[in-house]
Amino acid sequence: MPAHSPFPVVWDNNQRSVLEQLAHSRTAPLRRIQRAEVGLAAADGISNAAIARSHRLHIATVRRWRKRFHHEGLTALDDRRRPGRPRRYGPEVHLAIVATVTSAKPVPDSQWTHKSIAKSLAVHGISASQVGRILAGLDLKPHLVRGWLTRPDDPDFHIKAAEVCALYLLRPPGSVVLSVDEKTAMQARSRRHPTRPARPGDAERREFEYRRHGTVSIVAALDVHTGQVLIEDIARNDSVTFIRFLRLLDWAINPALTVHLVLDNGSSHVSKATTAWLTAHPRFTVHHTPKHASWLNQVEIFFSILARRLLRRGEFT
Repeated sequence: MPAHSPFPVVWDNNQRSVLEQLAHSRTAPLRRIQRAEVGLAAADGISNAAIARSHRLHIATVRRWRKRFHHEGLTALDDRRRPGRPRRYGPEVHLAIVATVTSAKPVPDSQWTHKSIAKSLAVHGISASQVGRILAGLDLKPHLVRGWLTRPDDPDFHIKAAEVCALYLLRPPGSVVLSVDEKTAMQARSRRHPTRPARPGDAERREFEYRRHGTVSIVAALDVHTGQVLIEDIARNDSVTFIRFLRLLDWAINPALTVHLVLDNGSSHVSKATTAWLTAHPRFTVHHTPKHASWLNQVEIFFSILARRLLRRGEFT
């Protein structure tokens, strides 16, 4: 601590830990991060001028924060109340807005808007714009929704996943590993007007309106270790169709090889008819991916390539 400073700053271990976490935070407000850095530097004996230079602050600002840390401790990190007109809407209004947004859905709407919240709280005389400012300050966004999957607890998840991954890493001798699934309802679409090709300084321009010429569905089997894919058009995604595809695989694959099938838990894959057919054909061994883990099925990689390279910007008449 410089001897000439009349405001020494000293922190115990807990206070220093709080300041260090705040100084390295990526989400805290910048002013709080800067104050934490100044507080740590002041306690390390660095002069006001050196702190101001290293943090690009005015030396008067550093002096003010050092003095506040000396007198107030960690409470100096918080902003002081500023002069001005008192708040028109107190904590009770803020709580009413939070309770309104988080407790129930509006009727008959499916989500809250600033206008509907203000109308619901008309007794407080609050405007829709003020509701928006309060929600922004609370970081509460009723207009947003995020998808969520409540995954059931599967004690065998890692066992099933490890079994599938082991097949990918090491093919059993005298066998073939096939990743099988369906891709349904692919639309054949063409644009109503020709697409304008890209030019220097101008991206390709694609007509918004399109004509739809029906849909197509396929079932595909990917040989995981060679990359070869066998594809068949299907009219329906049911057990009869899937068993017909299994018969095709049985005919197309060397009868001397056993077949390991990686399947998800789709209805056509686990139906009684499919199970009975597989039982009657012991050369086929089925490995089901865990529930809600069809991303372990590598044929999905082929479907992704198909969508990105062909379907997404293709035109089909």
